[in-house]
Amino acid sequence: MNDVATPTAVLTAANYKSGYKPIWCPGCGDFTVLSAITKALASLQLPPHEVAVVSGIGCSSRIPAYTTCYGFHGVHGRALAAATGLKVARPELTVLVTGGDGDGYSIGGNHFMHACRRNVDLTYIVMDNHVYGMTKGQASPTTEPDWDNKLSPGGTGVRSFHPLVIALASGASFVARAFSGDPNGMADIVAQGMRHPGFSFIEVLSPCVTFRPEQREWKNHVHAAPVGPTDDAARAARRIMTDDGFNIGVLYAGDRAPYPANPGTATRELADFEAEFEL
Repeated sequence: MNDVATPTAVLTAANYKSGYKPIWCPGCGDFTVLSAITKALASLQLPPHEVAVVSGIGCSSRIPAYTTCYGFHGVHGRALAAATGLKVARPELTVLVTGGDGDGYSIGGNHFMHACRRNVDLTYIVMDNHVYGMTKGQASPTTEPDWDNKLSPGGTGVRSFHPLVIALASGASFVARAFSGDPNGMADIVAQGMRHPGFSFIEVLSPCVTFRPEQREWKNHVHAAPVGPTDDAARAARRIMTDDGFNIGVLYAGDRAPYPANPGTATRELADFEAEFEL
């Protein structure tokens, strides 16, 4: 757990940054994702001790240590499970979940679908670079099937996972895409996701310049979505299924009621349950 920062009169992005220096590769998109997250928190003026950042395993999952918020670094693929339990038990907290495409869509794929379905009030930020960066460049679920590399010569031949479609079909109430090269635009999208009640999913195109140097060109491909967000899931599905993968913005903002976060008032004391199991 990080040390809790003492709130000041007006919180700035710097108030949410810990003293630990990020150790990502130079040029990694995750640097600006961290910056965007702290800017979003500052824009909402959320005291750091009222925010929890939960992650799994991978380059992007280091983010909790780089903030002054409460942090939980979980095991591979289980960040959403931990975050769900935390939010239901402590509904007054703002809970962010950060991870990558390998952590979130491979070993964590089942948790991803059911987190969308439950619609607990979480904001899930996935830094997608179409590769396992921390473990030396294996193909991930979102890797293009023909991406040729030393570990998969000629490509995997396996169809890419489409997280935005899965999120929408599974019931996420907020679906958006951002680009790490636009930290201010991303900060606005993250803030919108945190304000939106229910499960908010934000895919962030975050280049891995070490193992996918060609992703530097993403800055020339991203563009604002040609239409505004919709609350019609069918319309959003058509947009997402036919886009080029580089539309940036909020693509869907529904109004499905979030999973009840208040566990209610206990009607029995713990001692009563213990008595039932006495021998």
